[in-house]
Amino acid sequence: METGKLIRDLRIKKGMTQEELAEKTEVSARTIQRIENGDVDPRAYTLQMIAKALEVDYDLFLEIEPDEEQEIQKVNSGNWMGFIHLSGIIPLIFPTVIIWNMKKEKTKGMSKHYQDAISSQLIAWIAILATLWIYWRAHQPIPLIIVFFANGVFSILNAVNAVSGKPYKHITFFKHKKIKEELK
Repeated sequence: METGKLIRDLRIKKGMTQEELAEKTEVSARTIQRIENGDVDPRAYTLQMIAKALEVDYDLFLEIEPDEEQEIQKVNSGNWMGFIHLSGIIPLIFPTVIIWNMKKEKTKGMSKHYQDAISSQLIAWIAILATLWIYWRAHQPIPLIIVFFANGVFSILNAVNAVSGKPYKHITFFKHKKIKEELK
């Protein structure tokens, strides 16, 4: 149940109007209305004031489970991040760019996965070019086959880990913004 719905249900059980709750919490009636409608998420202090006015424990608001829609969004986000990594099976950069461009605004954390997938593909290309040189000079296809196999396994494992929300392995050319900020 959402926080706003819970507050509304508790307020109604207490027989209070939104205006009465607003007076007891020093929050405007409009803000109470917006919280109950789910338009805004109340701050911790506001939740404490509401809990006190409704005579309930503040922890009640902290134990609220995410609604079904948020869970579906979280699963879909993991799936798209998995596709980003899976697109590296064949080291063509444009499918990764297309997926990232479609979902970058809608999926939290997509840019980090995108940078890691592109870095992995660039490294795969370096390895492919090196093994092509070996093939050209020594006529040995084994190193090239190993590179393609290793790249495929690496991409599949990262995709599975990204979908399941587990940490994944990455080799990166790019430094993430968080890392840059931590170094300052």
